[in-house]
Amino acid sequence: MRNLLAETINLTPKSGTGTNIENLPTNVTFNSIISGGITLILVVAAILFFFMLVIGGIRWILSGGDKGQTEAARNQITAALVGLVIVFAAWAIATLISSLFGLTLFGTSGFTLPTLTK
Repeated sequence: MRNLLAETINLTPKSGTGTNIENLPTNVTFNSIISGGITLILVVAAILFFFMLVIGGIRWILSGGDKGQTEAARNQITAALVGLVIVFAAWAIATLISSLFGLTLFGTSGFTLPTLTK
């Protein structure tokens, strides 16, 4: 039986296809795909809940003292804060699981921000 988690997938494009071969990844593992997916989901969720928090604050400021709009804005802020707490708790749990079981859920060197290269 093959171990699919440890198997390396070699992606080697043919030369002359118009792509820069030196910049393409050559070995992509199942673990790296899952790690990238988890990181992407956590970052997108944190950004989404942060913007929900900001929009709720703006709605509260613009409510003009209207009790219904103020309550709706307060509920949105509360939901955004709960969402942020859930995202960071999921990150903490994933980090704890990865350190307890020796897994690499966030890449080889932990969480790093992507950079643009030429």
